[in-house]
Amino acid sequence: QVQLVESGGGLVQPGGSLRLSCAASGSISGINVMGWYRQAPGKQRELVAIITTGGTTNYADSVKGRFTISRDNAKNTVYLQMSSMNPEDTAVYYCKLNTPTRSGAYRIDYWGQGTQVTVSS
Repeated sequence: QVQLVESGGGLVQPGGSLRLSCAASGSISGINVMGWYRQAPGKQRELVAIITTGGTTNYADSVKGRFTISRDNAKNTVYLQMSSMNPEDTAVYYCKLNTPTRSGAYRIDYWGQGTQVTVSS
């Protein structure tokens, strides 16, 4: 019932920038958490950044100062502005929405399909 559509992935040179977008559609609670995760080949998926409806953010240490997460609550859209990128940022980036069930008793994770980000010269 909830769908996440990602865009913005691609190839970028070291030191360059890239902006990812993820729009959620369906029955969305007014209070939720959206974020970005990434998975490099042969590695586990890891948190990149998350942001609450109220604007509270958390970042992985590896991206602090380089990446910025933001959101538009009216559009249920989350963004990830990536700057000063390096080859270690190469991964499939996944958008996630964490939201309460209709009853409010439980929470559910919804995932996007993933978008490839490659940093290479």
